[in-house]
Amino acid sequence: MDGNLYTLPVPDTSAFERYCGGNLGGSNETCVSFAAIPGAESSFVVRDSKPEGAGKELRFSEAELDEFASGWVKRRGLTV
Repeated sequence: MDGNLYTLPVPDTSAFERYCGGNLGGSNETCVSFAAIPGAESSFVVRDSKPEGAGKELRFSEAELDEFASGWVKRRGLTV
């Protein structure tokens, strides 16, 4: 791998887990889906499941995703 996670193929749809909350305007209003990227060690893809976000995704290494998640938890005053 050349370090660019966006050059790797997208995982099969069945590999994605959905995380939802709120759903004030429909079953997919506030959902994201998440999967490991095949062919990349400890790397992940996050997708927006809202119709406006269809086809949009972000890809992260494990370290990047951990940093984002821990920062968000701290900012919100949450505990894990």
